[in-house]
Amino acid sequence: MKIKKVICSPGLTGFYFDDQKAIKLGAGHDGLFYTGDSVTEGFTSIRQAGESISVQLILEDGQVAFGDCAAVQYSGAGGRDPLFLAKDFIPVIEKEIAPKLEGRELDNFKELAEEFDRMEVNGNRLHTAIRYGITQAILDAVAKAQHITMAEVINKEYNVDGEIKRVPIFTQSGDDRYDNADKMILKNADVLPHGLFNNVEEKLGKNGEKLKDYVAWLRDRVNEFKTHDDYQPVFHIDVYGTIGDAFDLDTEKMADYLTELEETAKPYHLRIEGPMDAGSKEAQIEALAALTKAVDERNINVELVADEWCNTFEDVKDFVAANAGHMLQIKTPDLGGVNNTAEAILFCKENNKGAYCGGTCNETNRSAEVLTNIGMACGAAQVLAKPGMGVDEGLMIVNNEMNRVLALIENR
Repeated sequence: MKIKKVICSPGLTGFYFDDQKAIKLGAGHDGLFYTGDSVTEGFTSIRQAGESISVQLILEDGQVAFGDCAAVQYSGAGGRDPLFLAKDFIPVIEKEIAPKLEGRELDNFKELAEEFDRMEVNGNRLHTAIRYGITQAILDAVAKAQHITMAEVINKEYNVDGEIKRVPIFTQSGDDRYDNADKMILKNADVLPHGLFNNVEEKLGKNGEKLKDYVAWLRDRVNEFKTHDDYQPVFHIDVYGTIGDAFDLDTEKMADYLTELEETAKPYHLRIEGPMDAGSKEAQIEALAALTKAVDERNINVELVADEWCNTFEDVKDFVAANAGHMLQIKTPDLGGVNNTAEAILFCKENNKGAYCGGTCNETNRSAEVLTNIGMACGAAQVLAKPGMGVDEGLMIVNNEMNRVLALIENR
């Protein structure tokens, strides 16, 4: 089976592009808008509409495979590629990539994906968002050519040890961390609530008191409204480096605070994502490794999740080698080709690290479906419910895709 034609179309994502640096510097709010000037290159406002590009591959037999190019909410921050706008990149795909894809045989995902993931134009690698969407489309095309699920393609080509099965789903709340937590509890979300604690004074508290109060509220809320007694969700909270900001990157003070959060969350297990942002990859690895060591030595029952500065597959390897974090978010759009996501999940598992098949609220339903297949195929520790911050939509998309894949495999 060959690719006959490549067609592109612009699209919207499930959320927005946000200028993280401007937000951390104290940008104001006016409804859904941020007030003030953007500071990150490429942004025309602190918050602007998320954009995507659908790449559709017309196959010889008339089937259509597709994937969506998308970039993270906080583009241009933490060492990531710059803002991704459809009008800038559709011409690149049509001129540089489509002629090289058309006519290609769909007998192997891994080889074809690696080729286009490594592709350069004028000496530069393609934007991560393009590599992300192109390889999604290739995976779907190979699956359609073989009449199997995308999960089965990955499981087979990467020689995964283990069957394809359901994995926990992590739901994210955005700023609406109270009402959205209720939605998660109502639907028995496996892991919750993300929380978006991205500002010290407004959200975390100068001494972490606001987050501590929220964890207590969340614990009590689950206890009061859970629909069955054995519901035991994991509390996973993303703090965007604010714990490090509040405690001046002092390892012992941060560990003391994590001890308080652990006690507050009981009986629920707690994960803290991005406890600090040390400003560079090297500094981040050093700081997170030091905090991981302190947590382990003091037997603090809190998992630290690497996020900031852990962008590429090489970054994942470096964080693992330094024991920087107990779990790593594999921020799927930042890795470029989805072949890298598969490799990264398997690498984390081989090295006894939690593999969080993540991504961003600023993706699409299609990228969520494709990455759900990969997370299932590789046995990730959890998969992000995406896109958006509304809970119901992202949870529906990922949950239903998991169930469809399992039903198809069982039927065969």
